[in-house]
Amino acid sequence: MAILSPSILSCDYMNMQRDFAACKEAGCKWLHVDIMDGHFVPNLSFGYSLVQSMRPVTDLVLDVHLMIDTPIKYAENFCKAGADYLTIHVEADTPENIKKTLELIRSLGVKPGIVVKPKTPAEAIAEYLPMVDLVLVMTVEPGFGGQKFMADMMPKLKQLRGMLDEVNPACHLEVDGGVDLVTGEVCKENGADVLVAGSAYFKAADKPAFVKSIEA
Repeated sequence: MAILSPSILSCDYMNMQRDFAACKEAGCKWLHVDIMDGHFVPNLSFGYSLVQSMRPVTDLVLDVHLMIDTPIKYAENFCKAGADYLTIHVEADTPENIKKTLELIRSLGVKPGIVVKPKTPAEAIAEYLPMVDLVLVMTVEPGFGGQKFMADMMPKLKQLRGMLDEVNPACHLEVDGGVDLVTGEVCKENGADVLVAGSAYFKAADKPAFVKSIEA
């Protein structure tokens, strides 16, 4: 059984609350919130004030993905804003600060997660696996929506599922990038249990059917 986490990068920014309600009506349980700083990735998106605004208007799980440098500087704000899961990139800071950030997130009552870019090997996050509730594997280069799914990330995804099964089997394994009904099946076959979908979900003619198919 998988979980769909629709990426709000693809929603209608002028009608976000309507879209959040429509996600719940379609059967979604999570929302994926991409935070980009224009430095770690070459694009800008939302800040913690959006998460703070979302929290009172939706009871869906807020799956917040920080694509920002030195996340230790900002993690507390996102935790207090209402994130349920807060994931940080292993590439975004020193190993010492990554560990401190994950510990900080946990201490604030939020579930910590770790993310790897496509070129980062699974071994780069091995030491953090016992500390997290979510591991996110990027199947596109982070920073932009609508990119093509990188199928060559599946061996890494499968490897991480095996690593997690040994040290932290309850941890979610999430995929973000180019996920649709076809690639989503491939991800599930390789161990993913949370799938982020942006344009594929929001452009779906039958969103409840999309949710049921992904979560089957």
